Amino acid sequence: MSRYLTYATENATEDTDADDGAIAVISLNRPRHRNAQNRGLLVELDEAFRRAEADDAVRVVVLRGEGEAFSSGHDLGSSDDRAERGHGPGRHPSYDRDGGTRAAAERRMLQEWHHYFQNTRRWRDLRKITIASVHGPVISGGLMLMWACDLIVAARGTTFADVVGARLGMCGLEYFAHPWEMGARRTKELLLTGDSIDADEAHRIGMVSKVFEPGRLDAGTLAFARRLAAVPTVTALLIKESVNQTLDQQGFGNALAACFSLHSLNHAHWAEVNPDGLPLGTEAAGLPGWRGAGPVRPARKGEV
Repeated sequence: MSRYLTYATENATEDTDADDGAIAVISLNRPRHRNAQNRGLLVELDEAFRRAEADDAVRVVVLRGEGEAFSSGHDLGSSDDRAERGHGPGRHPSYDRDGGTRAAAERRMLQEWHHYFQNTRRWRDLRKITIASVHGPVISGGLMLMWACDLIVAARGTTFADVVGARLGMCGLEYFAHPWEMGARRTKELLLTGDSIDADEAHRIGMVSKVFEPGRLDAGTLAFARRLAAVPTVTALLIKESVNQTLDQQGFGNALAACFSLHSLNHAHWAEVNPDGLPLGTEAAGLPGWRGAGPVRPARKGEV
């Protein structure tokens, strides 16, 4: 039984008498925290993706979020997150393996490699077609989840931002797909400012495939998934592989690995600078602080 998400299947057609289970729908279910990614959610998400991948009846996987937002990024301190990291009965077992018992930068690097970097790479290469159905503000780590999917559909009004540079002093996310998704100069601008783009702009630059009115997001996503589920599975997989392998030949995988090393170095810098060992930038470094920084500003062509 999953605590932080739900897993359901839908038919490939609108025939209510059919029960083919061709579309798996994974719903992040921490709405009170805007589906922030605590460790339990990430582990359950990996299991859900693997469940869909293992089921030969499933042709398309939809990833969506309950509540006001698809995902607000990494969990930076909810009660669930504190309990999982603590040493009481709520401690998550993943903190005691995959580098969790090592020390300092080694522990942090190994844990992030397993649960943020390598997980996301594996989801990107899932043997099924995947669709991220997003709404609300998609912040930082939320981008990683949707970028791991083959296609992205969004509700009009959705915004996309990575605030870790402007608010936490970090050079980007563990899965640094930004230049591939948004272009080099746009990536520099949005990371340096922490500003956002909206769904229509994301569609214009090719990051988002469809933009639906908010009340039509779920129905539109399912209709799109059904259209894709009609493609022969071998054709769909080889189209996906052709594109992914082209990107890998262009250096996508190597660039991700290199930027993860820079991300780890960035954490190590702040852990050494801060007296308490916090691996993030703080107000002492001139940053506004992530709790009190205010709303994310939209990136506009004629405004600074």
